[in-house]
Amino acid sequence: MDMVIKLGTSSAVVIFTKNSCCISHSIEILIRSFGANPTIYELDTHPNGKQMEKALMELGCQPTPTIFIGKELVGGANEIMSLNVRGKLKQLLIRANAIWV
Repeated sequence: MDMVIKLGTSSAVVIFTKNSCCISHSIEILIRSFGANPTIYELDTHPNGKQMEKALMELGCQPTPTIFIGKELVGGANEIMSLNVRGKLKQLLIRANAIWV
């Protein structure tokens, strides 16, 4: 679990994903549409992917996508979409220094 938290807090935006997950891809595109450049960890191709997936589940997350913004675990696709619909995702990205507006 420590490895996942360390990786999740290593950049302004970190997404744990699988390359076959269309929801993960959509969340990545949404975050990039604001101008952010997230760090992506694809669990199905990463050497420690299985352990990372297990650690994410221990944190109470669905394994993919799991998003950290500003060194904090935000959650999954539902949380990101909710933030976006409420107009709060952009402010969160600004506070995390992931984008500058």
